[in-house]
Amino acid sequence: MTSNGENGRHQEVGHKSLLQSDALYQYILETSVYPREPEAMKELREITAKHPWNLMTTSADEGQFLNMLLKLINAKNTMEIGVFTGYSLLATAMALPDDGKILAMDINRDNYEIGLPVIEKAGLAHKIEFREGPALPVLDQMIEDGQYHGSYDFIFVDADKDNYLNYHKRLIDLVKVGGVIGYDNTLWNGSVVAPPDAPLRKYVRYYRDFVLELNKALAADPRIEICQLPVGDGITLCRRIS
Repeated sequence: MTSNGENGRHQEVGHKSLLQSDALYQYILETSVYPREPEAMKELREITAKHPWNLMTTSADEGQFLNMLLKLINAKNTMEIGVFTGYSLLATAMALPDDGKILAMDINRDNYEIGLPVIEKAGLAHKIEFREGPALPVLDQMIEDGQYHGSYDFIFVDADKDNYLNYHKRLIDLVKVGGVIGYDNTLWNGSVVAPPDAPLRKYVRYYRDFVLELNKALAADPRIEICQLPVGDGITLCRRIS
């Protein structure tokens, strides 16, 4: 079987799977993901499907993975950089205790507000502090303040790939020792192994070098343990050890 369906691409919203077979990915979704997907997440996924940039959303299997991961590490204080309509944000909010907190940052409040009614209906909005605008100035201010050092249990980054290394330089100070940072899209449509002359979409080619640079830097960073997983478009988990 090939990786392409009859129309040349998978039809699932947020599909970024690197599996060789769409049928296998569909099996995972229909057997293990969709039957256990909370109603609120299903509703938001279906709303996001109507957005012209729906490919930016976190896939359903990755949302399920993040939700379980947060429960396994007993996360309470978290951060998300890059929110879009809030599917991964909702997965996070559902995993946190009632007094858990998420600092969520995105440059586009309009997209966040698409999913906000679903989050509110689920009774989870009180866990979220949303800030519109670039994240780097906020991170710099947090570090300068000094009170946020090592205060985050989990941080998820799914934003501008050309700033991933800039985020890492700051986030490593804000996540606690034993805490986890998750960087999304670290296999970048599989382009990380594409030959130089491969026909790639312009945005894929532009950001590929930044993703490659990040992957190399994370692998060499002695302050973290890493695990790169082929979930969604690739997610690298970094556990701070020093």
